Amino acid sequence: MTPQAIQETDLPLFAQNDTLAFRSRWEKIQIGFVDEPRKAVVEADELVANAIKRLAEVFAGERQKLEVEWDKSDKVSTEDLRLALHRYRSFFNRLLSV
Repeated sequence: MTPQAIQETDLPLFAQNDTLAFRSRWEKIQIGFVDEPRKAVVEADELVANAIKRLAEVFAGERQKLEVEWDKSDKVSTEDLRLALHRYRSFFNRLLSV
């Protein structure tokens, strides 16, 4: 694996502000469990669903960027296609790391 591929696969899955918001919400859910266990579990389920939804949005956006790079026209060079395949491999590896 090239250094660039390693860097791309090591990218965080969420933006820092998303991560902080998810962690903050999780802490509130845990604290709330003592007083309202059922509510805490419902909120945990919602949080996980939101995180999965956000992850899907992030990957859909990245995939769209990849498509734009190579699907411009029929006159894309082999080098452009090679680079696109490399980026898809890095993207795929990030998906599998989830």
